[in-house]
Amino acid sequence: MNTSETTHVKHRIRSSYDTFREKEKLVADYILQHPDVIVHSTISQVAEELQVAEATVFRFCKRLGFKGYQAMKIALASEVVQGIQNIHETIQEGDDVKMVAEKVFQSNTRTLEETFNVLDKEMFTKAVEMMSHARRIEFYGNGGSGVIALDAHHKFMRTGIPTIAYSDSHFQMMSASQLTENDTAVLISHSGSNRDMLQVADVANERGANTIGITNLGKSPLSERVDVSLFTVSEETDYRSEALASRLAQLTLIDALFVNVSIVHKEKMEDVLINLRKAISVKRV
Repeated sequence: MNTSETTHVKHRIRSSYDTFREKEKLVADYILQHPDVIVHSTISQVAEELQVAEATVFRFCKRLGFKGYQAMKIALASEVVQGIQNIHETIQEGDDVKMVAEKVFQSNTRTLEETFNVLDKEMFTKAVEMMSHARRIEFYGNGGSGVIALDAHHKFMRTGIPTIAYSDSHFQMMSASQLTENDTAVLISHSGSNRDMLQVADVANERGANTIGITNLGKSPLSERVDVSLFTVSEETDYRSEALASRLAQLTLIDALFVNVSIVHKEKMEDVLINLRKAISVKRV
């Protein structure tokens, strides 16, 4: 995973926590509980405090995607500062409706900014190429992600490329079994560990189709199964789950993919849009 080394230390830790070994969880817990101490400590001081080898701390930082302890510490320092700046965004019971709305807008803006910061240009370019040259594009998502898949289908219909969206696991499996090496499957799952999505990914891979995963930042079973992983970043709050907050980032990622694919298919889209507008016009008064 090639992500920015400027932020998201704590988010990377939380996203991959279940995959850590016992000593790695020891380091992870210490960073999460004492970030302000870490930014003023050397690697040897942290290792001594935790009674682990310096190499253990160093390898943990590498596993998070940083070049070493110093790079991780610099990134964490920026999070500590930003955390202080964002305290006012926590929703309080006494906030009036306008204040609550303002804090929600601020939170959404930050989600989009942080998701863009971890966007891997190489992976994103590959995803655009896969979709631009696909004979057919299929979008899969369950629950809330199913709504995102349907929105993606609605957008990509305008490109002239045959598309479909499925939110039912049986339809997903049946349709994936008909994919070819000329097709692209886009699998949307915030957790990246949804059993149905993993099974669909396996079937799509068996068929030789190109696969793109849109999931939360961090190592997950889905990110390891697809050809291209695109990550979102979101924070959980008292009134909104992390998965719910990620919806906006997922929609925006798909918007960015759509616009790029539209540029590639500009000439074909002109005829498609004319036909679509003509067909839809009869629905208007």
